[in-house]
Formats: sequence, structure tokens, C-alpha cells
Amino acid sequence: MENSVWLFPVLTLAVLGAYFLYLALAPQHLAWRTHATLRVDWFDAVSAERGTEILAIQTVRNSVMTATITASTSTLGLIGAVTLVAPSINAVVGTSPAAMLLTPRMAMEFTATALLLVSLVASTMAIRYYNHAGFVCAMPVGSITRMRWANTGRDHLRFAGVLYSWGLRCMILVAPVLVSIVYSPAGPLAALLVTGLLLGLERVSPPKATHP
Repeated sequence: MENSVWLFPVLTLAVLGAYFLYLALAPQHLAWRTHATLRVDWFDAVSAERGTEILAIQTVRNSVMTATITASTSTLGLIGAVTLVAPSINAVVGTSPAAMLLTPRMAMEFTATALLLVSLVASTMAIRYYNHAGFVCAMPVGSITRMRWANTGRDHLRFAGVLYSWGLRCMILVAPVLVSIVYSPAGPLAALLVTGLLLGLERVSPPKATHP
């Protein structure tokens, strides 16, 4: 009976784990890898044309605002998740060590909290990297200072994009975890549905080679 109680939560977590593993190891042209290359190419393009400094700053500012929205949403969700987890923690505080057992509901509550925390940290760090890249993009094109900081700006844009993309995915994947908390048997189906939709958006056509 105890094993059957854990069946659906474990299946839900297995689907989410398989999705993350696929993103990390799949050799195909996935969105987060392709978009990282896109940001680097964009930085090189605006760094080669004089007069693009304002355009570059506006683009980076839009990215900062997008990451800020994700961070703010994750913060609100995290507050709610902590409120959800607190009663479960208080229920076992003060009991004997033998009674402090992890239940399926507690496991899913902790998972939702962890996903929101990762989303908040990743989005916040993305804002930091975008902010630093903005200083490089604001430097006059062709100046010695900009050329000296070009590699830093390029790396910061790449890191910011990767962090933002993973933070956004973690926030979205909270949905099937919440479904599992409300109705455990629906958790695996919700996880398959959400990850399936995300995988459908992951495939991005690679840039075509240009010929001189």
C-alpha cells in the first residue's frame, strides 16, 4: 500500500528528471543552445557597426525586463510554496526521529519549492549578467576599451541567456508538481503534457551557413 502511494509522485518526478536530462545531454539543436549562439552572434554584429550602441542597450534592457518578470513571478510563487510547505514541516517538528518520515505530498511540496528557488536564483543571476553586458554594449563601437571588454560582454550575454532559459523552464515545470499535490494520479499525465509541449518548442532550426 505504501509503495502505491509513492507510485504517481515518483513517476511525475521521473518525467521531469528525464526532461532535464534530455536538455543537458541531447546533441540536437535545442533552443537554449541555439539561442546562446544567437546572442553571441548578435553581440559580434552590433560590435562591428558604429551607431548601434543605443539599439544594443535597448535590446539588453528588454532582456533585463523579461528576466525581472520571471524573477518576480518566481518570488511570488516561492512565497506561496513556503507557506504550503510550512505546515508539513511544523507537523513533524518536535516528534520523535522515527515519526519524521517523508510523505509523498511533502516530497512534491519540497520539489515545487526547489524549482521556484532555482528559477529565482537563475533569473536573478541572468539580470546581473545582462546588466554587466549592457555596460560593454554601451561603449563606443571600435574603441579600445570596448575591444578589451568584448570577450567579457560576449560571455556575459551567453551566460545570461542560458540562466534565463533554465529559470523559465523551472518555473513552468512547477505546474505538474502542483497538479500532483492536488491530485496525485494526474501528476504523471500533467508532467508528460507540459514537458511534451516544452519539447515541441525546443527544436530550433540551426543557422544556415553563409557563403562569401
